Amino acid sequence: MDKPSRRSGGSVTIQDVARTAGVSAMTVSRVVNGGANVRQSTREAVLAAIEQLNYSPNSAARSLAAGEAAQIGLLYANPSMAYLSHFLIGALEGARKVGCHLVLEPCDGDGPEAQAEGARRFASTPVQGVILPPPLSDAPLVQDELDAAGTPSVAVAVGMAQPGRSSVRIDDFAAAKAMTGHLLGLGHRRIGFVRGNPNNGASAERWRGFVAAIEGAGLQVADMPVEQGLFTYRSGIDAAEGLIDREDRPTAIFASNDDMAAAAISVAHRRGLHVPQDVSIVGFDDTSLATTTWPEITTIRQPIAAMAEAAVEMLLTQVRERRAGNDVGEDEDRVLEHELVVRQSCGPVPE
Repeated sequence: MDKPSRRSGGSVTIQDVARTAGVSAMTVSRVVNGGANVRQSTREAVLAAIEQLNYSPNSAARSLAAGEAAQIGLLYANPSMAYLSHFLIGALEGARKVGCHLVLEPCDGDGPEAQAEGARRFASTPVQGVILPPPLSDAPLVQDELDAAGTPSVAVAVGMAQPGRSSVRIDDFAAAKAMTGHLLGLGHRRIGFVRGNPNNGASAERWRGFVAAIEGAGLQVADMPVEQGLFTYRSGIDAAEGLIDREDRPTAIFASNDDMAAAAISVAHRRGLHVPQDVSIVGFDDTSLATTTWPEITTIRQPIAAMAEAAVEMLLTQVRERRAGNDVGEDEDRVLEHELVVRQSCGPVPE
């Protein structure tokens, strides 16, 4: 056998094994997967090359070499670039691990019809399944278009399990209740709340968690100032101004995501207020904004990348079962753990 060429960094690939054994990558794949249509002498040469190079095949290499890699689509329209960055990292890592191609498609336009058109266009491509991050995971017209095309999908970061569709999420209700309880534990009794997009199921669950904690403390929800946001930084500025400019300003603000929390901190600074000495501000998601804003934001750590990675794995399982003509089984609702991360943006009630 030829002496293997030295690689400048990185691990041994299936192409290295093929080159050393003097065969094609397809033949190496057949040997690795136990294929029968391989001569014994060829099999021995491949196995010797594998041992010589200390090659450890992974699922991605096997699938790609065999020409069987599925195409998984990711349709996105998230207004938070910080959230989307975490999501894309997780989806790409998930695709690498399971051995599928990930096809990205932006959804042009915010309205339901534009979203439906994006799903219809995507479903007409060779993708065999679609990952739906928020807000598209809660868009009925998007789901209808994919169902009509017979394209399986997995919804991510939905508020509750969705009948007829697999999903990956956290318990947004419990997470928001825990965050509100943390503020109550610091002595805050007038807590402003910035709601997320009204069409988002997770947003509704976060509001429910806030309400449950307030009522559980024997307080009146009606006494808590509330502003509507849309999960965008711009909407967070408008909402924060509505809370901070009140005569009876809240001593703490709970924003439904980090973008809006960062916006609230910006408004507080412009008003000459110190965070958290004058007003505590907390967020949700634990995106990069939470640690690049000053002060760093107390938030709920949502495992965004892990959720995306799990969605890819779940969807590919469905695709492969369909390929094999098998029943894909019952829909799965996978709930991942969240964590309350305490940083410098919240503190006791001002004296």
